[in-house]
Amino acid sequence: MLIGAHVSTAGGLANAIERGEERRCEAIQIFHQSPRMWRPTKYGPEDFAAFREAMEASKTVQAVIIHAVYLINCATKDKELRKKSLASLTHALRIGDAIGARGVVLHPGAQKGEPHGPSMKRAGKVIAAALKDSESCPLLLEQTAGHKGLLGRDFDETAALIELAGGGERLGLCLDSCHLFVQGYDITDEEHLAGVLDEADAKVGIERLGAVHVNDAATPLGSHLDRHANIGQGEMGRKGLAAFLSEPRFEGLPATLETPGPEKKGTSKEEVQLAKRLRREGLKRRES
Repeated sequence: MLIGAHVSTAGGLANAIERGEERRCEAIQIFHQSPRMWRPTKYGPEDFAAFREAMEASKTVQAVIIHAVYLINCATKDKELRKKSLASLTHALRIGDAIGARGVVLHPGAQKGEPHGPSMKRAGKVIAAALKDSESCPLLLEQTAGHKGLLGRDFDETAALIELAGGGERLGLCLDSCHLFVQGYDITDEEHLAGVLDEADAKVGIERLGAVHVNDAATPLGSHLDRHANIGQGEMGRKGLAAFLSEPRFEGLPATLETPGPEKKGTSKEEVQLAKRLRREGLKRRES
């Protein structure tokens, strides 16, 4: 497992590597453009070369994933919004190709009061189109917190989205510890977590799992509220997150924290180190 955090690209794409190193990250997650604007960041060959050079020289950062911006809604009935969503998602995948990203993480979309079936089909078409207009970067559908109207609420729905998008090898899965917990999956011990992953394997295929997000939950089990808490300070607690972090089937995957941080400025170096320590504690418990 490559433990790290979401970091900023402010001032240049390659700066994300330095920020990852400052936090002793083994993996980093970035946005490919401002998460609050539709305007794509105009990166060029020099930016990509600088990023790759910085990553090759890094003593800590070994993997990068991109998180598609939250404005994207592949399921929308609004043609203009769907067009913008496709453009942004395609842009993310192309940047992923250029910097060697392990994948682009995507929230598939929301129904917004529209029927479920047509919403799923629209999302599938947008995802398929974005994959067609990019080369090889995987697209990882992030399972949501289970809030009504959001697509990707469970493994059955994720599997259906993958099929609707063509079912190709580039389509994958990203699991978030907070989302799973508030969705109703008690993943705070090894046995229950193993059962959840067995279900994911049966319905989606564990070989499609490309990344995980490591977040504590600020709200209770089954609350369906996506509220991240700092590591060990939420409902899952240190022991629960130790179980998640030491899961054998996560070995080698980018595992990035998206926590508020001690000063509400994002994940800190200390929190990344705490996650690594909890992983070691979890591994010891599994061995005993």
